[in-house]
Amino acid sequence: MILHAIGLMSGTSLDGLDICLARFEKKETWNFEILNAETVPYEKNLEEQLRNSIYLSAEELMELHSEYGFYLGKTVKNFISKHQPEKIDLIASHGHTVFHQPQKKFTLQIGDGRAIKLETGLPVIYDFRTQDVLMGGNGAPLVPIGDELLFSEYDACLNLGGFSNISLKIDQQRIAFDIAPVNIILNKLVQKFNKNFDENGDLARMGTINEALLLELNSLPFYQQSHPKSLGIEWCNENVFPLFKDIETVDLLATFTEHIAQQISKIFNKNKLKNVLFTGGGTYNQYLIEKIRSKTDTEIIIPEKDIIEYKEALIFAFMGVLRLNKEINVLASATGSSHDHSSGIMA
Repeated sequence: MILHAIGLMSGTSLDGLDICLARFEKKETWNFEILNAETVPYEKNLEEQLRNSIYLSAEELMELHSEYGFYLGKTVKNFISKHQPEKIDLIASHGHTVFHQPQKKFTLQIGDGRAIKLETGLPVIYDFRTQDVLMGGNGAPLVPIGDELLFSEYDACLNLGGFSNISLKIDQQRIAFDIAPVNIILNKLVQKFNKNFDENGDLARMGTINEALLLELNSLPFYQQSHPKSLGIEWCNENVFPLFKDIETVDLLATFTEHIAQQISKIFNKNKLKNVLFTGGGTYNQYLIEKIRSKTDTEIIIPEKDIIEYKEALIFAFMGVLRLNKEINVLASATGSSHDHSSGIMA
């Protein structure tokens, strides 16, 4: 069986829309090939709308849900006309997360999949998280199914995006959880320097670690909780940003980078991981990678650019393929839901 799917991913860091067209083939195991992939940066106006969507009224949010869906459809249509793929069986869209409060049984990813279908004329699968949350799960992380079936040669897979999340096998079960915020904090801090991100971690490298703040960060209750667990922007607004009082921004960057490295290496060392595949934009933060390497013997594997940047979009495409085949695409061992299931609304 061979299927061609496009995966769409908009992360919390808001650097743009990731689009990945991949070919999936199932023989004894699943294999994949990324055919085309690119990130389409958001125009300033749309970026601001998405960034502030958490503060919109219900009416404004429904309007953006529809508007963003049509934007996704138009953007994919442009991608298709640019690359002229021979075949596309489906589009799988993650949408853009506005709210994520699984303890209250809701999560919201905007970008109406029906609008994408109207624009492209292709089958669309969307809203992958809600079903899991209704079933008592965290609705996250979802990529472990791809780690299990596409990247099983590594002890673990770590994504350094808006948040850092890890997926690994313990006692023959694939578990996954968020470790700590990453770019959602670092990118916000560097806005003071009129930058979108801290290139290579150069600004953080100039700062001095504030030990008192580091202790406060490491003492946050989330880090003592057992998995499954996940983070959202609401958690950062309540728990992290209020701690950043009267401290120079470069020192905040240095301290928070140290905090991320400590939390990640702690997980590596506790689970005696031999090697870990690193992906996501944070992989380009050389200072952060150096910090993690200095605290663990785990081998850090940094793959080719397409995997670093598009692994999540690739796996959402794969989740769409599994959903089309009515196969399991969400692992209860990763999310904490009542059982494994096949999730996603088909438009």
